Amino acid sequence: MTDATPVIAFSHVSRRYTTGRGEVVALDDVSLTVPHGEWVAIVGPSGSGKSTLMNLIAGIDRASSGTVRVSGHELTTLSEERLARWRGQEVGIVFQFFQLMPTLTALENVMLPMELRGRMWRGGNRRMRAMTLLDRVGVAALAAQLPSQLSGGEQQRVAIARALANDPAILLADEPTGNLDSATGERVIELLHDLTDGERTLVIVTHDARLAERAPRVVALADGKIVRDSAHELVEHPVMLDAAGGV
Repeated sequence: MTDATPVIAFSHVSRRYTTGRGEVVALDDVSLTVPHGEWVAIVGPSGSGKSTLMNLIAGIDRASSGTVRVSGHELTTLSEERLARWRGQEVGIVFQFFQLMPTLTALENVMLPMELRGRMWRGGNRRMRAMTLLDRVGVAALAAQLPSQLSGGEQQRVAIARALANDPAILLADEPTGNLDSATGERVIELLHDLTDGERTLVIVTHDARLAERAPRVVALADGKIVRDSAHELVEHPVMLDAAGGV
């Protein structure tokens, strides 16, 4: 895959759910391409389709119609088993609430994705790989600590290291600053920028206006549609602020 080839390509993608109250359209005919190495912020009010878009990129959810091609794979054609293997190799996910295993140390949490995938590193040393990543995010000294012994910012740093464990081509971050105070959130923003600058594709779903302003490209959703893409200056109607005050 060359840098000119989109690492993410959505073509006329819709995602519909059937509920007791009828059909819900979470995404409506979305087409989007993201080249390798780009940093994109996905913004919009609650219920606009942001999380659905991220879940489709990760292969956690499947499109109702259209095609989703990520890292050279058409995800709608993969079995659940192949999709899980592909996700473990190609995608790292950072969650708002960290999702660290409470009974594992910081080091063990970072090693876990490598163990689940059976990934071996130089000399077969997963521990060395995990320690290198913890050092890179600035928490190597806390390797033996359990999540309950760490601050929110420290847990998020460990979660970022874990997301990078298998050296994914794509890093997805779902509200990575949403559970942090302003100062800690700013440090996490800087860290994400430093870790992904040109090395891998970064897609962030966020309500944090500070984070969105830092992204070179912003894609805004409303009612399941793309209403603004700063790469193309597409504006169909204003993007409203949600209750949290973010875009």
